[in-house]
Amino acid sequence: MCGIAGFVGDNTKLTIEERADTLERMLRVIRHRGPDDEGALLSEGVALGMRRLSIIDLAGGHQPMSGEDGRVTVVFNGEIYNYRELQPELERRGHIFQTHSDTETIVHAYEERGAACVEDLRGMFAFAIWDARRRELFIARDRVGKKPLYYTLTARGTLVFGSELKSLLEHAEVEREIDLEALDAYLTFGYVPDPLSIFRGVHKLPPGHHLTFADGRVQVRSYWDFEYEPTEARREEDYIEELRALLEEAVRPRLVADVPLGAFLSGGVDSSAVVGLMARNTSRPVKTFSIGFSEDSYDELRFARVAAREFGTDHHEFVVTPEVCHCIDELAWHLDEPFADSSAIPTYAVSKMARTHVTVALSGDGGDELFGGYTRYLVERSRARFGRVPRVVRQNLMRPLSRRLPHAAWGRNYLYNVSLDPVARYLDSISYMTSLNKLVLYTEDFRRRLNGGAPGPHTEELPNRFQAPDPDATG
Repeated sequence: MCGIAGFVGDNTKLTIEERADTLERMLRVIRHRGPDDEGALLSEGVALGMRRLSIIDLAGGHQPMSGEDGRVTVVFNGEIYNYRELQPELERRGHIFQTHSDTETIVHAYEERGAACVEDLRGMFAFAIWDARRRELFIARDRVGKKPLYYTLTARGTLVFGSELKSLLEHAEVEREIDLEALDAYLTFGYVPDPLSIFRGVHKLPPGHHLTFADGRVQVRSYWDFEYEPTEARREEDYIEELRALLEEAVRPRLVADVPLGAFLSGGVDSSAVVGLMARNTSRPVKTFSIGFSEDSYDELRFARVAAREFGTDHHEFVVTPEVCHCIDELAWHLDEPFADSSAIPTYAVSKMARTHVTVALSGDGGDELFGGYTRYLVERSRARFGRVPRVVRQNLMRPLSRRLPHAAWGRNYLYNVSLDPVARYLDSISYMTSLNKLVLYTEDFRRRLNGGAPGPHTEELPNRFQAPDPDATG
């Protein structure tokens, strides 16, 4: 991974030396993201910087990188998988490439299409482009948010951004007031969802969005989202064949790297499929990395070993012991925000092990979301039948009854959950701390400031973006 940071604002009172010092501090705290190289652009009203982990074009990929006339300059974190396909078309349109880096493709694509360039980019990315002629900053994040990006507009009108929250906090104008809605969201879901951050006024750029900052104004727009359109039914064999082809086509471009590459292997379907496709498309054994536990009920090493033998990988294992918890302070520093998923600890451990062998590692993350691998989907399906109960009964009888039951009463949470409408029911079922529990924990003043302690409006609005059958109506 790499890291980017910077700030733009004509109203800043900083001298060139002060801006250089601020940017240097912002980059220093994210040095772990890019230990190989550092670069900066300092001009009137703008400071852009990046820390680089070299993966493609090790010698020629120094950033910031500009186009032929120097008008457009980019700092970039990520990888563009289709840059080799885009380059010939851009050359036909008159652009001259000076490097073999995927970064330069972004520069010329922006020169050609402006903000619409993101529609052509296939990859994982967070990048910032300074257009000197238009005095405009353009920031974009990849479609599913694999690369992070925080930003804030300060009281003085300075736009500050960075790959990590700690980088923004190095800028003197960024305030550190806790966002109560973000705190509530963390207690609800175990993390702080975008566009919130734990600090008031600091936002995560949502996946599939880009941001434009000019004349002191911020505009955030969506350029991509999932589509849920009905498709024509086909044979199961056809779906399987198409899925296999799509998976292979997704893995192949991710193997392009000028550094050692490996994979995390749990032995489950998702990571095993990725490793199998890697083995099919590489001539050397894939380096695989697995974590295990001394408790048999949690240990999956035996499954990982089966997959490793099947695909002939160069396999490495790490058994997690209680001593691994010593890394919690270090992990909290890296995460920046409250995060309640305990799997972060073994994931951090296996990542440190893998880093001693490879620079890049593929994984099966995202498979459960794509293919419905979580039990919460089954829970929701089993409870959907309660949607047929008239709403007046659920709201005026079942819900008040659940609230009157003692806090630890059997069935209290279940009764409350099934009294809700579909979206609220699902959000309640995946919550660490439900609305019923918040009645006990939150003060009256805190609940009032949080609209009663229900999940924030950004979660309630999500279903309105899609047109799909009502699950309660279809059963």
